[in-house]
Amino acid sequence: MKRFSLSPLAIALAAAVVTPALAQERDTRLETVSVIGDADSITKLPGSAHLVDAEELAKFEFVDINRMIRSVPGVYIKEEDGYGLRPNIGIRGASGGRSEKISLMEDGVLVAPAPYSAPEAYYFPTAGRLDSIEVLKGPGTLKYGPFTVGGAVNMLSTPIPEATAGAVQLEAGQFGETRLHGNYGVSTDNTGWLLETHQQYADGFRDIDRADSADIAKEDYLLKGRLRSDANATYRQQLDIKLQYSEEESGMSYLGLTDADFDKDPNRRYGISALDEMQNRHSTVQLNHTIQLSDAFAINTQAYYNKFKRDWFKVGLGSLIDAANAGDADAQAVLDGDMDYDFGIKHNNRKYEARGLQVSADWQFQTGALSHDLSFGVRRHSDEVDRYQPTENYRQINGELVFQDISLPSSSNNRFEEADATSFFAYDEIQLAEKLTLTAALRYEDVETEQKRYDDAERTVGNITASNQVDEWLPGLGLVYDVNEQWSLLAGVHRGFAPPGAGAKDGQGPELSTNYEWGARYYSGNLSAEVIAFFSDYENAIQNCSVAVPCGDLESGTVQLGEAEIKGLEAAFGNEWVLTNGWTLPLRASYTYTDAEITKDSDDGDLLAGDNLEYLPENVFALSAGLDSGAAWRVNLTAAYQDEMCVNSECNRGNTDRFDYTESLWVLDAAAHYDFSEDLSGYLKVDNLFDEQAIVNRGPDGARANRPRTATLGMKFVF
Repeated sequence: MKRFSLSPLAIALAAAVVTPALAQERDTRLETVSVIGDADSITKLPGSAHLVDAEELAKFEFVDINRMIRSVPGVYIKEEDGYGLRPNIGIRGASGGRSEKISLMEDGVLVAPAPYSAPEAYYFPTAGRLDSIEVLKGPGTLKYGPFTVGGAVNMLSTPIPEATAGAVQLEAGQFGETRLHGNYGVSTDNTGWLLETHQQYADGFRDIDRADSADIAKEDYLLKGRLRSDANATYRQQLDIKLQYSEEESGMSYLGLTDADFDKDPNRRYGISALDEMQNRHSTVQLNHTIQLSDAFAINTQAYYNKFKRDWFKVGLGSLIDAANAGDADAQAVLDGDMDYDFGIKHNNRKYEARGLQVSADWQFQTGALSHDLSFGVRRHSDEVDRYQPTENYRQINGELVFQDISLPSSSNNRFEEADATSFFAYDEIQLAEKLTLTAALRYEDVETEQKRYDDAERTVGNITASNQVDEWLPGLGLVYDVNEQWSLLAGVHRGFAPPGAGAKDGQGPELSTNYEWGARYYSGNLSAEVIAFFSDYENAIQNCSVAVPCGDLESGTVQLGEAEIKGLEAAFGNEWVLTNGWTLPLRASYTYTDAEITKDSDDGDLLAGDNLEYLPENVFALSAGLDSGAAWRVNLTAAYQDEMCVNSECNRGNTDRFDYTESLWVLDAAAHYDFSEDLSGYLKVDNLFDEQAIVNRGPDGARANRPRTATLGMKFVF
């Protein structure tokens, strides 16, 4: 394997993830790197883009990322734990298992623990501390990568305030839920800093047989610092540093319920999973430096290091669920604790590290009558995952779990995987005419991966069991035509790419697709609307196998799914009506339709032309409305619907039963705020107001429900 290094040429060229901006805007919020810029920038982008800003997030005070982004068209959610701790987010048909097929970023930096070698995102930023969220699709994703098949999600952390400011937020609610979120920052003309913490605790809503509930304890700490040159300096510069640390203990399990038990109590959990628990720690160091060499040319440099350590101590008893669903009385007795049973609880113990340096340049210039806004850059990235996963053996005796002994890990659970990647992008926004903008994009990805497995605990005997190298050029074009001040038309095509992961064998290719989109946008005052059709032609779809996203019986490695087509429609509408006496009525709606299928039999015959893609809903809908008095109080409601989903790829063949599907679900959330003063406000929020629960996921091991009705009281003080 090549070791991590950066050539002088790479440093000179510059890489990765800064959105072109006007020269006078370059010195604002540089410590939080945006991929969109602001809401006004969306109209200029050649693809679909959506910003969930701080004002929108504050309406409902959500701490669950699933609830935060479910109103974005083209996004699919597969719930698992009810709190969004490890979300499964898919975009435009790209697999949502552990969000492995989208580029996840925080402040412009890849945030999945090992995005190239093990892209399944078992770590996710604490959603309750986020300032805003950006979702980008289409040709614009070629600037960020490596995942360009679906899209990019960039989460922006709390910025350093422009003056001395702070806030404290406290919550208490059902199921023992409590939350503390506080931050304080100071700025001068040349310096600034911010200190923030977010602490979240809950007893959990699932009751474990013969044990306590599944509790959650998560703490997150953030420190930012900034140095900035004088405004009249010859070369304006800014240096930002971000330090982040979080830790979590949560009684989460992969074990769900049989359908019969789900119908009786969807919030039950079997006592045989009582010891299941996730423990993890995450830390980040990020440095951003920007220098303005002229009014038309700037260079931004980012260096980052992420470390994630986790041990998910959990059972894998899906075979018992399947047997009990099929009517096996003994399997049901084991789940109920009425029959003795020998089983193992594996320490899914992993250490992740990711590091990188990315430098990019923004250059605005003219060539004849054409104006250019050009970004280009390079990124060097290295990541790794180290698995050492022994199993503790237990015996269930009269419903009690009795420790027996420890089994050392097999080679598949005692392995080290790593990836080295070099990427380059060029992105030019060309003003061809007053109303016509052409965007030309090009990305290059060169990825080397290696997997080594060990036969002994001391790791004295090991073999390289997989190694691979892929490189691809990924072009894209986009057009935006402004029909008038309100209407614009857009069209785009780009190459989709997803690296195959460190489990790929020599010669195994990446996921590749050709993605098209076209549509129209309308903006006039408070009224906005858009309709965008998309079509993705996959010449090679892949799946990285894990316990959470198994490939049949395979729980590691990478398999190629072959050719597929995904087509769909996204629509969004928003308006705010001003009523009498200063009252306002905001309304937003979004809808996504998706149709996807395999178009060619796989070589092994497991997949057939006409097969569907698993966990992909046909219809997704969201609607939110509010009433704002313009004075002290405001009320907001949001409703979300998602169709049933097939949990495997064979539902289109017929001969299916209810165990092959999740259930469709409507959920209504409500929040009411009251301002006691300019500085102090209180709120009541009720998630899942009508207490509707359904089977929203059947993986990995059994049926599981969304969160039940949960009421929470909160106070917020700003100073």
